[in-house]
Amino acid sequence: MKLLKSILPLLLIFVFAASATESVLIDKILIEKKARSLTLLSKGNVVKTYKIALGRNPEGAKEKEGDNKTPEGIYKIDSRKDKSAYHLALHISYPNEKDKNRAKELGVSPGGSIMIHGIKNGLGGVGSFHRWFDWTKGCIAVTNKEIEEIYKLVPNGAVVEIKP
Repeated sequence: MKLLKSILPLLLIFVFAASATESVLIDKILIEKKARSLTLLSKGNVVKTYKIALGRNPEGAKEKEGDNKTPEGIYKIDSRKDKSAYHLALHISYPNEKDKNRAKELGVSPGGSIMIHGIKNGLGGVGSFHRWFDWTKGCIAVTNKEIEEIYKLVPNGAVVEIKP
């Protein structure tokens, strides 16, 4: 009984903390390409940060379809895919007007289908080792466990800022 009385407050704190994290409204995702990090923010406060992998050609902003670059700029989460080739995925509203205008000036297609996603289906066992190199076609990749958490916390409409 004595042990239960000493453990009970800790269990209650753990349960409360876990449910509080799940109920936090994430209003912004900050992706810092150079740092290879994705940070979830709520009203300017950091909720959680993850390590990421980027497109195979990570330097500079995405200019055209097929350049394997991760875009840079301000976007939104505009949809989600629970039936994705990459476990789960949150679609980013790339290209924005600036991206479209740049592509038009260059005479190229800006591309699309930029997402925050997990590991390719069937390869989830790779886990955090996927971050040893940049491997996507321009997307932002996290582990399957991480995308499950992000998927639950981030609503459609959340701002996505991708910095160099």
